[in-house]
Amino acid sequence: MKSYELTGGFGIDKLKLAERPVPQPGPGQVLVEMKAWSLNFRDLLVVRGLYYPKMKFPALTLSDGAGLVVAVGAGVTRIAVGQRVAGAFMQSWTEGEPDLQKNRSALGAEIPGLSAEYALLDQAGTVVVPEYLSYEEAATLPCAAVTAWHAMVTKGHITSSDTVLVQGTGGVSIFALQFAKMHGAKVIATSSSNDKLARVTAMGADHVINYKTTPEWGVEARKLSGGRGVDHVIEVGGEGTLAQSIAAVRTGGRISVIGVLSGFGGSGFNLLPVLLNSLAVQGIFVGSRAMFEDMNRAMSNHKMRPVIDRVFPFDDYPAALTHMQSGAHFGKVVLKV
Repeated sequence: MKSYELTGGFGIDKLKLAERPVPQPGPGQVLVEMKAWSLNFRDLLVVRGLYYPKMKFPALTLSDGAGLVVAVGAGVTRIAVGQRVAGAFMQSWTEGEPDLQKNRSALGAEIPGLSAEYALLDQAGTVVVPEYLSYEEAATLPCAAVTAWHAMVTKGHITSSDTVLVQGTGGVSIFALQFAKMHGAKVIATSSSNDKLARVTAMGADHVINYKTTPEWGVEARKLSGGRGVDHVIEVGGEGTLAQSIAAVRTGGRISVIGVLSGFGGSGFNLLPVLLNSLAVQGIFVGSRAMFEDMNRAMSNHKMRPVIDRVFPFDDYPAALTHMQSGAHFGKVVLKV
């Protein structure tokens, strides 16, 4: 089978096409003929050596993909040959709260990823995808969609009276916008591109802010929420945006820290507003298989479709990563056979 492997070091230029034998499922495993994959910012960090520097080469990357089950191992009962499936981001996190062991079962870093024509998944870490979605659409769900669902629904308990602030137009933020509108909430969206702001407006965003022309966008978001502050912030920037998120959120509100697009640091960060405003600032690291399945049921009820920016052939995986790295994308970047 054809595979894309990180060989001999880190960097997009170290991704090489290779040939491997088709694996055979052992007890409790399913063999998936992969049809499509999607990229996350984490994948870029992995390839650049910034996420899991202990990775051993050659390594299979990518956490998100969807395909067709073509064989199952002994003892497999919950997944059958012929089903359309995706892998859960963390193969061992089926339900409940996260822990270190579950975190270490994440595809595409701590354990081999899905960047090959066939992949082995644990039956417990395999999710049947909604029938109405294409493989390309289903491939976008395991990381970005589940992360947004975890933040907005599982932990955020979003209601129709809430106001949500989403940063940018990447995968998690677009899914968060869609889930917020699914629940009848108001959405304030930010971007540096007026064209992208027009697109999120067309998707239902109630207010938009260009953060390049309005650097104090947190203050502006508070004004747009009637001076009270927003109920939820989907924080994908990290070090460079958290102060504005705190300026935007209401007393007692929630900031879901999901990404670190602007950096990991934060030295000298002022925590006093977090204390004085009783803010809930919580890291959201994807979610469990149970969250994935709950989300799929809600999406199916509403026939919600993921937003795909561009589809690349599998052979163009490095070019797809470069496109995502540029920040030009709107929604998800996808690979397909």
